Amino acid sequence: MERAVIPVAAARPGHVGDGLPAVVGAGLKVPLVTGEWVPYAGLDHAASTPSLVAVRDAVDELLPWYSGVHRGTGFVSQVATRVYERARQEVRRFTAAPPDATVVFTRNTTDALNLLGRCLPEPTAVFRFSTEHHAALLAWRGHRVHRLATPDTPAEAPAVLAKALADAPGGPKLVVITGASNVTGELWPVAELAEVAAARGARTVLDAAQLAGHRPLDLAGWGVDWAALSGHKMYAPFGAGALVGAVDWPAAADPYLAGGGATAAVAEQDDRTAVTWSALPHRHEGGSPNLVGAHAMAVAGRSLAGAGWPAVTRHEEELTTRLREGLARIPGVRVLSLWPGGHPRLGVVAFSVGRCGGEPADQRLVATALSAEYGIGLRDGAFCAHPAVRALLRDADGHQPDRALRASVGLGSTAEHVDRLLAALADLVRDGPRWRYGHPDEGWRPVPDPRPAPVLVR
Repeated sequence: MERAVIPVAAARPGHVGDGLPAVVGAGLKVPLVTGEWVPYAGLDHAASTPSLVAVRDAVDELLPWYSGVHRGTGFVSQVATRVYERARQEVRRFTAAPPDATVVFTRNTTDALNLLGRCLPEPTAVFRFSTEHHAALLAWRGHRVHRLATPDTPAEAPAVLAKALADAPGGPKLVVITGASNVTGELWPVAELAEVAAARGARTVLDAAQLAGHRPLDLAGWGVDWAALSGHKMYAPFGAGALVGAVDWPAAADPYLAGGGATAAVAEQDDRTAVTWSALPHRHEGGSPNLVGAHAMAVAGRSLAGAGWPAVTRHEEELTTRLREGLARIPGVRVLSLWPGGHPRLGVVAFSVGRCGGEPADQRLVATALSAEYGIGLRDGAFCAHPAVRALLRDADGHQPDRALRASVGLGSTAEHVDRLLAALADLVRDGPRWRYGHPDEGWRPVPDPRPAPVLVR
């Protein structure tokens, strides 16, 4: 087959200003309850990033060639298969994994961590800090979980882990490492934690969900055994994720999903079904694979690396500094951090608002007013990290709020977005909302809400 038939949309990266990749929806306008339309200030990149223009173009170019992967001898099916397998190579390259690392495509990071959880030898001792996202907290059911207290500084984390591993009994061990907190954006010492784990015979898995779209990964250099990541957090929102890393434990485990693709041979023998399972990576990719999602992840990774990580990092650090300094000037706003001081972090800032118009602030009402009156989208809640958020919000008097606000920046963010958020928060703290809001069971809503919905949700 001639290589020229493979879609090559990623060769048109759509870079704009400062060499940064362009995102879909950068000029989107949204309605306010006042009747105005304003450019949308999307400050929720930590939840999901927009699609890169290059990714959208690549998907559009692929769709005419869409077909069953590994399912046919037809020309289009073989094109689709080659695109899918090339995506596997691209994801391995994007994560800087060893050349023999397996890449298993999943739905997202949660799916990838649960897949690895199913592959652990029984019983495995799992070590993780109390600050993790729920995906990294809950994927290890059935194994002995050792919960580690949050260290006083990131530099102390390796010592906390070393003591826990030294005190643990023998047997297989897995250390869960978060690349960056999805609550505060603070970076964990990945390489140092992996070194401590390896010295004590433990394996490691990196939750790279927040890290992957914002900093370069280096699995081989860090000495990490596995990494889990999501396309929807790295500008490829087409339903794919990946587990990348060592072959041994996944190869020895039963398939994550039993079915087509995971089977090399199936035969009925008397009253039982005899199955020969496929080798990796197909062993854990039962069912028709997400060709579009895998291709989107590959293109996103190539586009981010092609733009140059220093440019991406500089853009986000400038906006994060602007945001944090501005929040510090608003009375009653408290920025949450795992550690004191200026430790390295991504553009994720969680905070709480003390008062709104002279009354104790309801964080969800603040978020709703920011959207309805200012065209700003951010996140309120506990960010799928309930234990961490509750611990960070607990005050000296023992008061225990359970919700915070989180603003997070990325390639789709601008200085105007940050400045609008800061001005809006100052207004709300001083005067409260200008519109009336009702509070039904599902949360605050403008009353009335005259904003027209787009046709696609009518």
